[in-house]
Amino acid sequence: MRRFGLCCGLAVACLLPGRVSAQAFGIYEQSACVMGRAGTGVASPCADGSSIYFNPANIAGGGNVLGFGGTLIAPRGGFTNSATGLTSDMKSKFYPVPDAYLVRNYGQGTARYAVGVGLFAPFGLTTEWPADFAGSFLGQKTVIRALYLQPTAAVRLGDRFAIGGGIDVNFAHVELDQLLDLSTQFAAFGVTFGNLGIASNTAFGSGKLSASATGYGFHVGVSARPLPQLELGARYMSRQKVTFDNGTATFTPVPTGLTLPAGNPLGLPAGTSVDAIVAPEFVSGGLLSTQGATAVIRFPDQLALGAAVQAFPRLKLLGEAQWSHWKVFDVVPITFALLPSRLLFQNNHSVWTFRLGGEYAVSPLATVRAGYYIHDAAEPPEAVTPNLPEGSRSSFTIGLGTRAGDALHMDIAYQYIDQGDRQGRTVDNGGIPTVALNSGVYKLHAHLFGLTLAYAF
Repeated sequence: MRRFGLCCGLAVACLLPGRVSAQAFGIYEQSACVMGRAGTGVASPCADGSSIYFNPANIAGGGNVLGFGGTLIAPRGGFTNSATGLTSDMKSKFYPVPDAYLVRNYGQGTARYAVGVGLFAPFGLTTEWPADFAGSFLGQKTVIRALYLQPTAAVRLGDRFAIGGGIDVNFAHVELDQLLDLSTQFAAFGVTFGNLGIASNTAFGSGKLSASATGYGFHVGVSARPLPQLELGARYMSRQKVTFDNGTATFTPVPTGLTLPAGNPLGLPAGTSVDAIVAPEFVSGGLLSTQGATAVIRFPDQLALGAAVQAFPRLKLLGEAQWSHWKVFDVVPITFALLPSRLLFQNNHSVWTFRLGGEYAVSPLATVRAGYYIHDAAEPPEAVTPNLPEGSRSSFTIGLGTRAGDALHMDIAYQYIDQGDRQGRTVDNGGIPTVALNSGVYKLHAHLFGLTLAYAF
């Protein structure tokens, strides 16, 4: 009877991979040069090889280059309970996102072609909360990484048109750590530990799901220069369906020191240890023993359209619209070796991002950049949780590029992300979409620092 009750009550454990997939998050900062102008990289390339990601067509007709660097992301935020006014802050940490590119051009005259390879992370997220935060029972630490390796080829036909593409090999990893709430677990048929007087948010264990898998997709891009002062570009990155079939779910007991009261519905003597009652579920064969898990995560496809205008000899203005197909996160199937299988309904929305950027050549050795972008929220109100309290955002960027001779140049950039406050929840919704459980306000902002070094050869 106890085993049946725990099986029915383990809603939190069954949510492990689904909450990660609902929060898959795009990272567009794959070059400090492009980052400085708010990500407007599809029409006019930076000379660091990053067009492998932003628009593969633009690697053709340029030079040979090795570029590498990364972005340091510092998310900051918290949750304020609307009823109590109490606030819990996310852990303040810095998360690095690397990128590297190698491009080699060939050919002469009007037809030139190029090959290259890029390593970058277009999706990724880490959020971490203190253990005493009520939302830790949904997600204390959430990690998702998608590192793409992209072999690329492109050809430029004359001075006005180029086309390129590449294969994306996605080395994906997901992880979720969360606490297990004793009060919600069934001790017997129809009787939860909460009915026995156990307070809500009493941790009796912690769960961790970790999984890695490889996915495959592609990039394609085109660029055109209809006028000497005008550049146009379009780029499409395909969606990916990644099956994590080698996941491992591990559970660790957390001592409560609690005992049962006299006259309890379990018919056990007063003073019986609660920890002793649940302990068998953590050993081999128990529902909370280490077990295999599978999940399917769909990474969204993207479409970017952009233009760049050389307004003055030293000033270039850029604009871009990007569509991200977050709707592919509608349903996430989950299977555990011992725990019951489940379908999670996420109901995410596809999102348009609008970017404006510019760069001004102060001298032959220095260029300053700035930009701004906005986008709506992908998550619906009923899906806002501590794993990622995502919302509508605006961001401004600044950057500086410097050269040391003809071969070596360096770019640095800073970006501030300002997110609107969002109502959200800290408790499980049982898989039923509803805003009735939203109990407070999530706040989030982030500082990003980018650095890229490039060597032309």
